[in-house]
Amino acid sequence: MKKFYVVLIIFLVFTLGACSSNDEGASADGKATIKYAYWDKNQEDMLKDIVKAFNKDYPNIQVKLELTPYDQYFTKLDAAATGGSLPDVFWMNGPNFVKYASNEMLEPINNRIKDDELDLSPYPKGLLGLYQYEDKTYALPKDYDTVGLWYNKKLFDEAGIDYPNEAWKWDDLVEAAKALTNPDKDIYGIAAFIQDAQASYFNTILANGGYIISEDKTESGFDDPNTIDGIQKYYDLIHKHKVSPTHAQMETTDATSMFESGKVAMMFQASYMIPQFKANEYTNEHADVALLPEMQKRSNVIHGLGNVIAKNSENKDAAWKFVTFLSSEKAAVMQAESGIIPAYEGTQDAWTKSTPNFNLQVFLDMAEVAEPYPVSKDTSKWSTTIQDNLAKAWSGQITVEEASEKIDKQMEEVLASE
Repeated sequence: MKKFYVVLIIFLVFTLGACSSNDEGASADGKATIKYAYWDKNQEDMLKDIVKAFNKDYPNIQVKLELTPYDQYFTKLDAAATGGSLPDVFWMNGPNFVKYASNEMLEPINNRIKDDELDLSPYPKGLLGLYQYEDKTYALPKDYDTVGLWYNKKLFDEAGIDYPNEAWKWDDLVEAAKALTNPDKDIYGIAAFIQDAQASYFNTILANGGYIISEDKTESGFDDPNTIDGIQKYYDLIHKHKVSPTHAQMETTDATSMFESGKVAMMFQASYMIPQFKANEYTNEHADVALLPEMQKRSNVIHGLGNVIAKNSENKDAAWKFVTFLSSEKAAVMQAESGIIPAYEGTQDAWTKSTPNFNLQVFLDMAEVAEPYPVSKDTSKWSTTIQDNLAKAWSGQITVEEASEKIDKQMEEVLASE
């Protein structure tokens, strides 16, 4: 009998030890370990500082940072989701969100927001809407990008034209672009590029009263007359007004490079280009940014990252504490000081002051009239359809109307299959 009890005790010791060693999340003393995945190496030091600040409030929650470059990030997440081993908390973007939410890989946070009486008013509505699916919220915003009208002050001064201002309508932009275009010097008034939808034609569609995808994610907006006309106006900068480089030219030398070398006087571009324009000697000296011109209304695309919790996390309480801290005022100030636009309203002063030669307030003002980045369950399929057909139109192979008709048909087929 004595031998039996000895064997039993040894068995229990090894069994409990094995259970403890396999449970990275929780322990008997109330401590927890959570994993936080992200893709930007440039934000690593800032995130380490945020974790240190978090641990002052929550010393019993250890956060392990997991960096994966963006080109591998979602491949790695997909594999982890299949194996049931997603990080507890991780960065999410708009194009991939619905896929993860619809496949129940993410934890809804509505009840936690309600129970904690969390105030969501400091976050842009468009950004909150980006991470909602079937009336459920899945992320708290981290940061965001909006779009402004970048312009070359030197070229404006040489042409004797006033800088863009808040009173500008679309016709004002066209007339200024005509005055700024100088074929003899290969200088164009504006670059009507399409390589980045977020920074280009998405904005003329929205400002013209059109839409890319319906709110319920079931219908394409490319049969809407306002959508088609919004694309047409942008297209006409090349093919009618002759104030933009051709699509072929911008395929050879991208629009941003032309702007940085003084060959383009204006371009739509997002706030994520600030570090590049700041680092470029020419644009740092000669560039600034203004509000996008008003069409039927003033609008633009807002996109930003959200912090989400894995559905299979074994430490959801600890993960929630960390997510709320990541989106808190304290963390937002730390982001702003590092050069990232925080999503938390009222904390952006440090960010706007970080580059005084650019009017960065513009991007905060554009957030007030922003609409969420268009997404569905499989965004990549129909976004490729849009790009392919508009490239044919921009190259002169088909008309904008024909491109829009093809996009609408193909996009509806993709959405129906979702």
